[in-house]
Amino acid sequence: MNRLIYLSPVPWASFAQRPQKFVEWFHARTGSETIWVDPYPTRLPRLSDLRRIHLAATPAAQAPPRWLRVLKPLALPIEPLPGSGWINVFWHPTLMALERFARGHDTLVVAGKPSVFALAVLERLKNAHSLYDAMDEFPAFYTGISRRAMARRERKLVRQVDTLWVTSTRLQQCWSPLRPDLRCVANALDDRLMPAPRVRDHGLQAKVFGYAGTIASWFDWNWVIALARARPLDVVRLIGPVFHAAPAALPGNIELLPGRSHPAALGAMREFDVGLIPFLSNDLTASVDPIKFYEYRALNLPVISTRFGEMALRAQEPGTFISLSEQDTAALADAALALANDCAAAREFAARNTWKRRFDAAQLLP
Repeated sequence: MNRLIYLSPVPWASFAQRPQKFVEWFHARTGSETIWVDPYPTRLPRLSDLRRIHLAATPAAQAPPRWLRVLKPLALPIEPLPGSGWINVFWHPTLMALERFARGHDTLVVAGKPSVFALAVLERLKNAHSLYDAMDEFPAFYTGISRRAMARRERKLVRQVDTLWVTSTRLQQCWSPLRPDLRCVANALDDRLMPAPRVRDHGLQAKVFGYAGTIASWFDWNWVIALARARPLDVVRLIGPVFHAAPAALPGNIELLPGRSHPAALGAMREFDVGLIPFLSNDLTASVDPIKFYEYRALNLPVISTRFGEMALRAQEPGTFISLSEQDTAALADAALALANDCAAAREFAARNTWKRRFDAAQLLP
């Protein structure tokens, strides 16, 4: 394969995640030119979108490399409605551009999210190879008619693609009956960005329990507040954009800091004494394999996580402490802070969990 079309679930100029890491890996392996297609609204609009637009106005932008072109298809936010593919005539220039790009080349089309547009691309580029990289339980992010429409389109996409990847055990269980040939390709970390692991100080000074990432509807504020109250002499540091405010006044030892670029966030995480993953357990998180788990452990940090998604299966992982309720935060904090330093194990963990190693092992390329 020497051309890649990536239909992304996130904009290119967002915090670099699995989609950006995939196209970088694919280019490194094949030297291929790439077209990256930014997402468009796949549900009906809500009033809360106005606030999200405001908060998303300062992303960690990154310029595309010379081998990658970004397309931004215009679309009316009507996708769940019948016939939306016909009404969204704004897509035609983008579809034509993709056809010209793929013509005469051995092309791979990757869909990172179900959509009418993704199905239209696969319909037009019948000779291209195709992959759906299922990273979330997408219908869970929607309600009503939008949720039902997303579920139908995802099922159609799963049936249609040549190759199906999933990122978690839950997604594997969900799609195995329909696609027994699927491959579970877990998340990973970018070893090129990782700082060296830090030797944590077991002294008596105040400790930092930290979280770096988006704070949205899946964030378990009550659990975080319980931890802060259980450790009044320590700091609970939360770094990231806030799309879902706390339900109550925060204890004075909770710090709220703005989001930052990926390298800067990793530098800030290195100063933590314990990494936190405080997510609610619900449909939104049932299929989540948090990348920050890999980054925390590669930094020699103990991890305290609530019991959700892939984290629920990691109770036996070294340095990983799974909380079952707000009542066990104090005991888990003590256990995590007592964890011995092992920077050699952290470096070995990082080497075993790189994006390159993960994607290579999936055998998409010879």
